[in-house]
Amino acid sequence: MSLTTGTRLGPYEILALLGTGGMGEVWKARDTRLNRIVAVKRLTGQHSERFEQEARAIAALNHPHICQIYDVGADYLVLEYIEGHTLADRLRSGGGRGLAPEEALRIARQIAEGLEEAHRAGILHRDLKPSNVMVTTKGVAKLLDFGLAKLVSVDADVTRTLDGTVLGTAAYMSPEQAEGRPLDARSDVFSFGAVLYEMLSGNRAFAGTTTVQVLNAVLRDEPPRLQTLPVLERIVRRCLSKEPGPRFQTMTEVRMALEHSVLDEGAAKAGEPQQPSIAVLPFANMSADKENEYFSDGLAEEIINVLANVPGLKVAGRTSSFFFRGKDVEFGEIGKKLNVDHILEGSVRKAGSRIRVTAQLIKVADGFHLWSDRYDRELTDIFALQDEVTHAIARALQVKLSPETAPLRRQAPNLRAYEAYLKALDQWSKATSESMVQVKEFLDRAVALDPEFAPAHNSLGLYYSMLASLGIRPTREVIPLARAAVHEALRIEPSLPEAHALLAVWTGAYDDYDWHGAERQWRVAMAREPVSYHVRFWYGNHYLLPIGRFQEALEAMAKGLEGDPLNLLYRHHFAVCLRNAGRLEDAEAELRKVLELDENFPLAVGTLGAVCAQEGRFTEALTLSERAYSLTPWANPIVGQLAALLVRTEATSQAEALLEGLRPGTACGAPTGMAVFHAMCGEFDQAAEWAERAIEERYPPLVSILGPLLRSSPKWPGLARMMNLPEPPLRSGSERGE
Repeated sequence: MSLTTGTRLGPYEILALLGTGGMGEVWKARDTRLNRIVAVKRLTGQHSERFEQEARAIAALNHPHICQIYDVGADYLVLEYIEGHTLADRLRSGGGRGLAPEEALRIARQIAEGLEEAHRAGILHRDLKPSNVMVTTKGVAKLLDFGLAKLVSVDADVTRTLDGTVLGTAAYMSPEQAEGRPLDARSDVFSFGAVLYEMLSGNRAFAGTTTVQVLNAVLRDEPPRLQTLPVLERIVRRCLSKEPGPRFQTMTEVRMALEHSVLDEGAAKAGEPQQPSIAVLPFANMSADKENEYFSDGLAEEIINVLANVPGLKVAGRTSSFFFRGKDVEFGEIGKKLNVDHILEGSVRKAGSRIRVTAQLIKVADGFHLWSDRYDRELTDIFALQDEVTHAIARALQVKLSPETAPLRRQAPNLRAYEAYLKALDQWSKATSESMVQVKEFLDRAVALDPEFAPAHNSLGLYYSMLASLGIRPTREVIPLARAAVHEALRIEPSLPEAHALLAVWTGAYDDYDWHGAERQWRVAMAREPVSYHVRFWYGNHYLLPIGRFQEALEAMAKGLEGDPLNLLYRHHFAVCLRNAGRLEDAEAELRKVLELDENFPLAVGTLGAVCAQEGRFTEALTLSERAYSLTPWANPIVGQLAALLVRTEATSQAEALLEGLRPGTACGAPTGMAVFHAMCGEFDQAAEWAERAIEERYPPLVSILGPLLRSSPKWPGLARMMNLPEPPLRSGSERGE
């Protein structure tokens, strides 16, 4: 009998499907006898022995950090219903940043206590991973899914295989489990170490795009170093020893080590100052003329830019800080979302040639004002005013600025040029076709008024690059214009990191396919600390992703997102990288978070449609693709995606109408759109032919769009050679275990 909402399974009334897995389905249900909510796990395959094994394993355990069993039927278990989310969901919600050390420690200790109890009863878990840990709404961790659990006293060789495959989850299983050797409690210790590593870093300890690659990493590679307290790094490394001997020998030892680390962490916090962090909210425009809002925004933007160069200070990016404009949000909530402990807010009143700026620095933890001041100045003093406010904030945060480390202001531009530049930035944030026209007009005005204004020239280069990456104008048409603008910026300011980063992007992904030359440019762009979070993100998105170093790309992009966590464009690109790495579930979760913030963010709508299609959910994929097309009808890869899904749902006449516009292959992005169409229809020879034309066109996001569709086909190596992509992908020393 198949279960649906409203059906009865014995005394249990089925309410809703909670999830599905390899062995069965989990339903929310109501026990009509006791009038309580329960979880019913229903067997759907031929795994009755393993199902009974899970029932016996859980029934033998009674612990606050292990999910309880209430009842057992012929093909189902009745379990404790847990309000909350899985640890995997919690990690995904962090966007690859991991948990705060104190939260990771709290959850880790509870997991360790649950495993300690299981081992005490002679039971190994054998499938410990973030998705098998629930965290309740009160923050209590509970172990789930003992489907692979085994009583050690019954069978010392607890590694079982099915059709030649080792049971368990590759990224978290111990080397001895991967090799099919006998297991003991130290195998769960290894899995615990992999879970703790992911909690602290936001990334899996052992990466790979296939099961074989992941298992090879488990057996041979050491994960990259953690950016955490040394005591936690030592605990994780000992858990992840390749051989059982050097590991903690019991979960009791692990738990005790974690408890001692709490004391060490407290001592570290008492003895070492924490890195200060700040978000600069958009300054309120108090002027009578509302068009002056660009000026108040620009003041906040420049303060962000200057503070970002202060050593030892973490500054949230403009996009994330400005996300809260016009929203009634508590400072504590803003601090939590942006992961900062200080907020600067202020106001600007402009009247004629004079301005009045008020600013106040607030500590998120208690809402206290650490500092406030008011400045009345002539408009010509705006640059001096920005420096004065910045240094006052730095003093309030106790950041020491010596002559050697103080941020140096670039040459002050012509004031009218600066105003035009600020208006361009204001229009840029709107990201509409109309606003981009105005961006160009204002930037042209800025460089005409002050030809020595380097940031305006560089922004022109970025503007042209965006036209190519969005498929609005052909790459070969705009890149010469972009290069000219950026070279002019470098003539004025030779060390400008963002300009070198743009040169690196074009050298590799946009124009030359010269990845070695691009790497040299990236070194120049990131030579000076602190490295801009924009530059870090671009490095991951435009260099590491295309050449196939997905784990490194995700790490670089995650570091970029630390500075701008609400940048929806960056979060979308992060999801694209997850998709290219084969982590479709994670990519979907990230895309849905973007759409929670902006349900009509077109790139996220389209990419989510592509992910749903890869997972075989064609009806949902079609709905999303139709929506993406309505938002960006000029984006030809989306046109190809929509046409393919129409064919799959037998709406061939509609698909043909769309393809008529693509087939000439002359429109910007049309070859990529045709390649997407054929690949999604399973026609890989035709897809490769169109991909070759897309490569000749130099369509910038080609690799990230077509990689997930063609990377496993026999045609990909030839396409990769056309783009000078390394084959096999370049791997860093950390990925090789060096």
